[in-house]
Amino acid sequence: MTDLQTNRQWRLMRRPKGELSPDDFAWAEAAVPQAGPGEVLVRHELLSIDAANRAWMSPVPTYLPPVELEGVMRGFGIGTVVASNDQSLQPGDRVEGLLGWQDLAAVPGRELRKLPAEQAAGDQLNLLGITGKTAWFGLFEIGRPRPGETVVVSAGAGAVGSIVGQLAKVAGARVVGIVGSQEKCDWLTGSLGFDAAVNHRDPDMAKALKAACPRGIDIYFDNVGGEILEKVLFLMRSGGRVVCCGSVSTYDTGTPPPGPRGIPGLLVVKRLRLEGFIVTDYEARYAEAEKALAGLAAAGRLTAEADLRDGLEHAPQALIDLLAGQNRGKVMVRIAG
Repeated sequence: MTDLQTNRQWRLMRRPKGELSPDDFAWAEAAVPQAGPGEVLVRHELLSIDAANRAWMSPVPTYLPPVELEGVMRGFGIGTVVASNDQSLQPGDRVEGLLGWQDLAAVPGRELRKLPAEQAAGDQLNLLGITGKTAWFGLFEIGRPRPGETVVVSAGAGAVGSIVGQLAKVAGARVVGIVGSQEKCDWLTGSLGFDAAVNHRDPDMAKALKAACPRGIDIYFDNVGGEILEKVLFLMRSGGRVVCCGSVSTYDTGTPPPGPRGIPGLLVVKRLRLEGFIVTDYEARYAEAEKALAGLAAAGRLTAEADLRDGLEHAPQALIDLLAGQNRGKVMVRIAG
């Protein structure tokens, strides 16, 4: 069935009170799981590392319940079916789903999505996967950019943000990225075609953002929340749209700051719309986004950067690095394959 004799796992041992630490996890080796009725045994190949992983460690439920203490760390990934008790999936099929930080997972077949055999796992987890679809639906269904508008995206060098900026350029918008270093600013403007980029660690960040957006901001794709959201809101134009995708600035701290001030007044006076979403809201339309994203990539109009780590043992550090802003593009851990 599989050549693995044990199932290596990372388990969550405590709920972080502040910044994430490797000591919040424990390495374990468990017995190889068996597929029960309706379940599929999947050998995990490629693990997605996302800011949402940190939110799932909190005792407060999000769109999913918290990860159980001493339970396998939750994570989205791609793998190959090695045994199946679900008629819709056969050994050898490639699937995606919540496989966890482990080598092997027994998962109900209905919770997995079968992938095209010819599609590279890295592309399917990045541009054509949850990452690319989050950028696509968030920007075009909620932001709805029009030619000539100004689009600002925070975490602009991250997995989702870097794709959002490129898509906004395709739509004819002026695009400004907010990132955490000059090197990332240069990458956005030099390699990805952003019109401008601002370093949020600059003491004069608010002034720099205003200079980069002389006509104000029509759409803000928010991946970070917190102080940056507050600064952006005061530069929004009337009728502006804020796409609320994430709040990574509050995930990895024991003392998250209070919410932005002045929101009610700004919403009324500037007729702003702030809307959150989860990409699975659009699951019925995934094929539509995949086709469009693949077409843009084939035409050379869209690039998806990958930050690939080798080995399941590196998963905790990969997440710590992502939360510290040390990545560029999509962080993934190659487990097997």
